[in-house]
Amino acid sequence: MKLACLPPLAAVALIAGCGAPSHRTAGPEHFLAADIDTTVSPSADFFHYANGAWLKANPIPPSERGWSVGNLVQEETYARLKSISEEAASNASAPKGSNAQKIGDYYAAAVDTPNIEKQGIAPLLAGLEKVDSIRDAGGLPEVIALLQTYGADPLFAQFVAQDEKNSSAYSFHLYQGGLGLPNRDYYVNMDARTANIRREYVSHVAAMLVLLGESREMAGRHSGGVMALETRLAKASRKLEDLRDPYKNYNKLSLRQLDALVPALRWQSILPAMSIRNVDSVVVGQPEFYREVERLLRTQPLEEWKEYLRWTLVNRFASALSSPFEREHFHFYQTILSGVKEPRPRWKRALDAEERAMGDLLGQLFVERYVPPSMKQRYTALVDNIFAAYADRIGGLDWMSARTKEKALAKLHAVTRKVCYPDKWKDYSALQVDRSSFCANQIRAGIWEHNYYASKLGRPVDRTEWEMTPQTYNAYYNPSNNEIVLPAAGLMIPGVPDSLVDDAIIYGYAGASTIGHEVTHGFDDEGRQYDGAGNLRNWWTKEDEEKFNARARVMVDQFQHYVVLDSLHVNGKASLGENIADLGGVVIGYEAFKRTREGRTDTLIDGLTPDRRFFLAYAYSWLGQIRDESLARQVMTDVHAPAFLRVNGPLADVPEFYRAFNVRPGDPMYRPDSLRVKIW
Repeated sequence: MKLACLPPLAAVALIAGCGAPSHRTAGPEHFLAADIDTTVSPSADFFHYANGAWLKANPIPPSERGWSVGNLVQEETYARLKSISEEAASNASAPKGSNAQKIGDYYAAAVDTPNIEKQGIAPLLAGLEKVDSIRDAGGLPEVIALLQTYGADPLFAQFVAQDEKNSSAYSFHLYQGGLGLPNRDYYVNMDARTANIRREYVSHVAAMLVLLGESREMAGRHSGGVMALETRLAKASRKLEDLRDPYKNYNKLSLRQLDALVPALRWQSILPAMSIRNVDSVVVGQPEFYREVERLLRTQPLEEWKEYLRWTLVNRFASALSSPFEREHFHFYQTILSGVKEPRPRWKRALDAEERAMGDLLGQLFVERYVPPSMKQRYTALVDNIFAAYADRIGGLDWMSARTKEKALAKLHAVTRKVCYPDKWKDYSALQVDRSSFCANQIRAGIWEHNYYASKLGRPVDRTEWEMTPQTYNAYYNPSNNEIVLPAAGLMIPGVPDSLVDDAIIYGYAGASTIGHEVTHGFDDEGRQYDGAGNLRNWWTKEDEEKFNARARVMVDQFQHYVVLDSLHVNGKASLGENIADLGGVVIGYEAFKRTREGRTDTLIDGLTPDRRFFLAYAYSWLGQIRDESLARQVMTDVHAPAFLRVNGPLADVPEFYRAFNVRPGDPMYRPDSLRVKIW
């Protein structure tokens, strides 16, 4: 997955002007040369050489945790989606149930601050009353099930997805979860930074409980209880890197076995309460976590559970409530955890929420107005070229046997390629939206999404569906579908008309960092374990598997040694799949580029050779900077390395980069040939 340090709505449009770097005085097509910092040697730190001038000219705005190429494209899309939403909101006569009515009413309610302030906590009263009505431990499962349908995810995580070992069927999955902090490490790490965050978290929970009406003394006691309960859940949770083993996180249980694992949750009752029907088995990701859930349900006082559920509910919807709740929520989750100084404007936050609630509705209008068919045609051709280059690379591998190559090529040719936008859109007819309450709309959207996925159980798998909207600045590989999904946003360069983008830029920016990256996920340490039909099944010879793992260990060691902040190192095991995909994207994108007319010449543009422009364009795809607080959070919770290492890390393994920029032994970017990673 291509992921930058972006807020929830990470989207793009192709238009010059808004968000473009201010120093591009020679025209938008010259941005590669304009962004170079000539005070930095490319053989010492290529990321800062390629992007340094831009970084110096573009400090992080107070409302953002980072500022990057993704933010630039997002600014352009914000303006367009605002136009779409305001236009819909101004049409009070739109037919009830129409896309225009839902978009307009959702946006109008989200920016109606007088009404939001007037309502206060009222939209959550029904849920809070359900929590208060619990009289004994037997009443807990029903309320937990209700809040799960809201999307509040108390105690555990659950979702419907294709069965990892039978991709033609959907399965209900249970996963570890229930934490208010980002992941387990925030509860167990002993460094000063994390310990301080824990103290701030307890204070934050107490402050929110006070806003719910508790005394400070009682809220302080209850917040400590919430922290103690979540800490036990965290200690029973697996580490980030351990969540990447698809076999260890696939444990299929019958409903009888599930009842035996956590009898206190009364699954036979709460599954139907969550609209989970047509199942005779469940995939449990981490059985040891659920054994701890059972112990907690048997031993923790009822009052502590009720406080935990109250906290979970208000935490999920705090940003849609009146300003005291919103400010306190922002203070902890944005300022303390991410270093953000001030909130975004209300209209941007409204668009973020609207994207999460009904992104496909916005997407339909976005595509109609701003994504021409010609764009899809151009990038479909680019995808085809990347795949052709990948097939040749597989055929030429010197470490893989002919038998495994044959199966790898069969899987590659079976990959479904979804480019720019879907041919079919999600059906939101069951979602009710009105202008009465922003928070109520959010709750209904959460219930709609839960029921939308629950309804898939027992039905044929829909392999046409997209899990990202076309206005999303991202992309993904889905192993169960054996597909790459490339939203229009993730392929666009901010402020640069497509007509001004030459092949070196396209192949470095979109071909390498996005398309080549995503297809390589089908062959990284995790994706390679799925076959061409999307099933978790070993198709490798034992010898080839051992050779792959040996090469992957070299990459783990390379990234483990990178220090990003103070004493924080990259988690080489957790980030292995993304690092393999980054390297694969670069070498495949470069090989495909060399087959183009520009790639076969030595023509200079802005004094730069085609090869230099390719690598500079790849570096530009990760242009950006991030606050220290957000960087620390990323290292602890994200399987992606920081942006500067997504450039310097893989390029240090690419001989063609060495030749293009004359990297020699002794240079900081240089790695001896024996330590360079060579996989795909």
